[in-house]
Amino acid sequence: MIKHIVLFKLKDASTAIVDRTLEVLRELDGKVEQLVDIQVGADIIHSARSYDIALVATFASQEDLNGYQVHPEHLKVIEYMNEVRESSIAVDYEF
Repeated sequence: MIKHIVLFKLKDASTAIVDRTLEVLRELDGKVEQLVDIQVGADIIHSARSYDIALVATFASQEDLNGYQVHPEHLKVIEYMNEVRESSIAVDYEF
């Protein structure tokens, strides 16, 4: 199994933008067959080192993660995220 974790810092972390971004990310659930599980949440601490949104996705294999990266629904999300994100960091690991 593979965990794919991405943290996003948004250009505008207003409630409206955060809520819309959460919705866009959550819409991947059920649309991308490679996803075993997806969890998306907004930061509740709001410290100087915090990112605004976290995405945690689970895949059965590296091949499934690779398929997710080029899936048309994921590519639509990337287009949206390119508009609203200031930065992001990611880690992928086997468990």
